[in-house]
Amino acid sequence: MKTPLRYAFVTLALAANVAGAQTYPTKPVTMVIPFAAGGPTDVVGRLLAQSMSKTLGQQVIVENTVGAGGTIAATRVARAAPDGYMVLLHHIGHSTAPSLYRKLPYDALNGFEMLGLVTDVPMTVVAKGNFQAKDFGEMVRYVKANKESINLANAGTGSASHLCGLLLQDAISTKVTTVPYKGTGPAMNDLLGGQVDLMCDQTTNTTSYIKSGKIKAYAVTTPKRLAVLPDLPTTREAGLPAFEVAVWHGMYAPKGTPGDVVTKLNGAMKVALKDPLVIERFAGLGTEPVAETRATPEVHRQFLTAEIAKWKSVIEKAGVQPE
Repeated sequence: MKTPLRYAFVTLALAANVAGAQTYPTKPVTMVIPFAAGGPTDVVGRLLAQSMSKTLGQQVIVENTVGAGGTIAATRVARAAPDGYMVLLHHIGHSTAPSLYRKLPYDALNGFEMLGLVTDVPMTVVAKGNFQAKDFGEMVRYVKANKESINLANAGTGSASHLCGLLLQDAISTKVTTVPYKGTGPAMNDLLGGQVDLMCDQTTNTTSYIKSGKIKAYAVTTPKRLAVLPDLPTTREAGLPAFEVAVWHGMYAPKGTPGDVVTKLNGAMKVALKDPLVIERFAGLGTEPVAETRATPEVHRQFLTAEIAKWKSVIEKAGVQPE
């Protein structure tokens, strides 16, 4: 039989938990982003953070924790206190890490509380400004004929551009020299400078350069054309219907974060996804918020489970050896 003193301790603990959930957050929340400032995921994260700050009544501070294809950032959040004051915004790379790295210091699926999906960002196949090919078909033929001298840039192992590049090479049954960089920025700089030939990257990073004519664009990897780039054909129109990929983003909290806190964070995220400024800025980058039905922890978990299985097959087929 429990003593009155023990009852008192239990009552105080429950009261503290309830009070904590009701008052959360009482200090700034850190949003960890696995990639460099100014990159595609960083842009998405900063737009979300700005809007979520207003809803939560506390500033959401973005911190870029770069390295190892996003696994350093994911590890940091997985090991953080499960109190809602540190969250992770990651992209498709969170689902490929289990296949790209031999030993992860966290469980990509079960080591986090899902907060919901955020957006699907289309990819574009682009080239340096003076690349010889005029359209996608000619580009494919040129690459096939000159595969020994063609190089394909990416932002590092596990990056969206790396994954898209794998799919591109598989779709055209041609392997070329890949050049990994430490981030999207350096890779794009060398593409702009003509040091590399091709790249496959998110519209959040390529749209402005395409519009300015600084790089050539051959196709967008979506089933339909984009309003922001209406003249750019889809890969399906270009004759590669199997080559379709979008870079999805999702938010995570450490495993064990209280349900009420998860609900608050998810609610603030949903408000951000309906924010007219966020929608407008997303549109300018060639993307849009996910439907509200996908911005839930339950759907996020189901989707991540399927993506981990899907990319395991793609990566094994490409012969990529885990690091």
